[in-house]
Amino acid sequence: MSEVKIAAEPRTEFGKGAARRIRRAHKVPAVLYGHGGAPRHISLPGHELMLALKSANVLLRLELEGSSELALPKDVQRDPVKGTLEHVDLVVVRKGEKVHVEIPVHLVGEPVSGNLVNHDLTTLSVEAEATNIPTGFEVSIDGLDAGDSVHARDIPLPAGVSLLTDSDAYVVHVTAAPSAAQVEGEAASAAEVAEEPAAGGAADEE
Repeated sequence: MSEVKIAAEPRTEFGKGAARRIRRAHKVPAVLYGHGGAPRHISLPGHELMLALKSANVLLRLELEGSSELALPKDVQRDPVKGTLEHVDLVVVRKGEKVHVEIPVHLVGEPVSGNLVNHDLTTLSVEAEATNIPTGFEVSIDGLDAGDSVHARDIPLPAGVSLLTDSDAYVVHVTAAPSAAQVEGEAASAAEVAEEPAAGGAADEE
């Protein structure tokens, strides 16, 4: 997994006004939790943090007041319109410590022509060492035919990583694409259903 070094600054001002001032300075307010200690309020450089968070489960090496600590993002709040970072919660981790994380699943390849791929799980929940978290799992769907499937248990895991997702859960299953006749039949049925309320309404008005 990727590790990104980032400078952190302690902050003593709180509230919406203080948060706005921090953001105007192109920084992001954050809270650092972990290992039974009191939460620590810090600010992080906005641009560097935004780039770091492009990697799933990125491990941050925080340089804070002469010390260095490892942390994982646990909750990231963004502006719903602009998408800019508003606030981040971080949890302190240590080498060798196990953490529960969601790992993205990426599909590669193409199924047999004429089939549809249903991507049921886009992430897998696993337990892994905080300093050795997989960046993602690749699942090949190359050559899969209708009726084929991939379960969570079918995905090979790196050493030291344990599956938490139900092993029987479908990650991918492949179905046959509907024929043109089926599509036309469904469209006709939908049109009939849509017309029925309108007909009933006209009779009521009379």
